[in-house]
Amino acid sequence: MKIAFQMDPIQSVDINADSTFRLAEEAQARGHELFFYAPDHLAYESGEITARGHAMTLRREQGNHVTLGPREHVNLRDFDVVWLRQDPPFDMHYITSTHLLDRLKGQALVVNDPFWVRNFPEKLLVLSFPQLTPPTTIARDLATIKAFKDMHGDVILKPLYGNGGAGVFRLDANDRNLSSLHELFTGFTREPLIVQKFLPDVSKGDKRIILVDGEPVGAINRVPAAGETRSNMHVGGRPEKIGLNARDHEICEAIGPLLKEKGQIFVGIDVIGDYLTEINLTSPTGLQELERFDGVNVTGKIWEAIEARLA
Repeated sequence: MKIAFQMDPIQSVDINADSTFRLAEEAQARGHELFFYAPDHLAYESGEITARGHAMTLRREQGNHVTLGPREHVNLRDFDVVWLRQDPPFDMHYITSTHLLDRLKGQALVVNDPFWVRNFPEKLLVLSFPQLTPPTTIARDLATIKAFKDMHGDVILKPLYGNGGAGVFRLDANDRNLSSLHELFTGFTREPLIVQKFLPDVSKGDKRIILVDGEPVGAINRVPAAGETRSNMHVGGRPEKIGLNARDHEICEAIGPLLKEKGQIFVGIDVIGDYLTEINLTSPTGLQELERFDGVNVTGKIWEAIEARLA
């Protein structure tokens, strides 16, 4: 097959951690042709969706891990699979790319399905499963957020479309910074904020469960660094081996059919204690850590799911 990757610069990825590198590496091992282009080089031209990028060959040698061919101008309908894999922020640039890739429907398989990536932002999709999530409010209005904090005492405040742990604050019962933080956030963005009841179980870790075509295939536990509330690996969270418990399976059984129906082949969900906190569709991570811990070729399962859909 011919596979195109819409992603951040392949030249600068960490080959031992980056999930997109692993997806491309596995595709190459299966004999598929690889093509790389940056999101800025996606275009609509005279009714066609095009990109300017490079054929690529990968090897597992950090700093010498990719060879790019000459720059090419391609029509993406000539590819079998197009991966939507650039990192957030989930802003209008990102949203526009999903609109353009939508136009490949019936011509190439876009993974994950861009229509539902656009309509299922990770912190909003969980609202469809209130029985699985901690108490949550989404609001821009300070009075509404204050009322939620007064009710629950200890809360997490974060940007609705943030990622990687950026801008995440814990405000306990004695905190006096809510008004200042609200002023800070609303001063540079028109987006609402999300506030959730703080879950003490986060000290034991934030479990990232990976689902392939709606089925759980494993998990890693991300433990916050000393003195940190955030468990994201971008900010020092430590990955650990962990299995799935009965509650994890209950959560996956509840959300899996919807993910499969909407073409979300590679998804990472976040679970703290008994609660689902996020469903990550845009550019989920954790593949390489999971494969090292469990000794299973999870990436191979993703490609098997893609090949089955194409068949």
